[in-house]
Amino acid sequence: MSHTDATRAVEAVWRIESARLVAALTRMVGDVGLAEEFAQDALVSALEKWPDEGVPDNPGAWLTTVAKRRMLDRWRRDERFQKRMADLGRDIAGHDGQAEFDAVLEEDYGDDLLKLMFVCCHPVLSTEARVALTLRLLGGLTTEEVARAFLVPESTVAQRVVRAKRTLAARQVPFEVPVGADRDARLASVLEVVYLVFNEGYAATSGGDWIRPELCDEAMRLGRVLTALLPGEREVHGLVALMELHASRFRARVGPGGEPVPLAEQDRTRWDRRLVMRGFRALRHALSADPAEPRGPYALQAAIAAKHAQAAVVEDTDWAGIAGLYAELAAVTRSPVVELNRAVAVSMADGPGPALDIVDSLSEAGVLDGYHLLAAVRGDLLLRLRRPDEAREEFERAADLTLNERERDHLRGRAVSCAG
Repeated sequence: MSHTDATRAVEAVWRIESARLVAALTRMVGDVGLAEEFAQDALVSALEKWPDEGVPDNPGAWLTTVAKRRMLDRWRRDERFQKRMADLGRDIAGHDGQAEFDAVLEEDYGDDLLKLMFVCCHPVLSTEARVALTLRLLGGLTTEEVARAFLVPESTVAQRVVRAKRTLAARQVPFEVPVGADRDARLASVLEVVYLVFNEGYAATSGGDWIRPELCDEAMRLGRVLTALLPGEREVHGLVALMELHASRFRARVGPGGEPVPLAEQDRTRWDRRLVMRGFRALRHALSADPAEPRGPYALQAAIAAKHAQAAVVEDTDWAGIAGLYAELAAVTRSPVVELNRAVAVSMADGPGPALDIVDSLSEAGVLDGYHLLAAVRGDLLLRLRRPDEAREEFERAADLTLNERERDHLRGRAVSCAG
């Protein structure tokens, strides 16, 4: 096996096995930073040995064995680690600790993986730290890959991860699945992180690419893992449905030159029907049969995406139904961005005049100052109301506000078209 082939094999195995390994090690040592350190030692060992020795028959077990040895070595030589294990009630001295460690790793790791998700997305961490730590520990991405995906320096991501692990240790965040009222808030944090990752891939906030499918793929993978771990949580299914339905549009969202293609102009025959059907299935799990039971924000957003997917051509879209769903979503979230989206639906159902009233109310409130899509939507409404000079100003302002190069070019093109 060539060195390149071996390296690719290590990377592939790591993506599959790293979360399981880190989760089991965290339960063992009680510290996510220390657990990742042992897991990383195993990764380095694989990169050193597999090119010469070949990929083992059971690569996951191989990594587990090496990580176990690293932990036992640390126990033998480090008094602080011995004290930590004693505080945790871990008796790993007998039989070189192997029986205890093997028993831990052989248990069902599904619960451990869920605990690791809750730890990585703990509210004591900043949003940026939660995203970075989740992609590192649950996605198996390297620091370089996370940095490249979010267009930030590698050192910035490394600092976020280090600080996150220190914060978790200093605050003594327990390795557990929360219960009671705290569970709902903590689960909301987990779903928020997964959706943030997806959104950055679906409509990049900066850089030269309009979409980054690899981030969307990782977010959908994490979402599917969550549905397997929490099959009774409707909002988990709602998030997966929303991501699947949005991802189905990928092939139609980008033009031949990499430019964004608006929803109304997309060739819907290019939408991925397999992902559409998967989204519909997940949405059925997300929506309660009881009409009196309130629907969550992800389920409502997925229901809106499903309305679009049900229309073979844009003219068949049930805009009145979408406007109603946005009204329900706005009542749940109290989000001005949702209200802006409702204005778009209202413009299609009732015309641009009533929609402009909604947008102007948002402008007067100042809650979306600096948000480029507020100006872009207002420009579109003004253009439809035959006020091209005002529309051009709004498109130019939106172009100045966005950080994405593709979107900036698109908005400037719309500003130029207003003159015609």
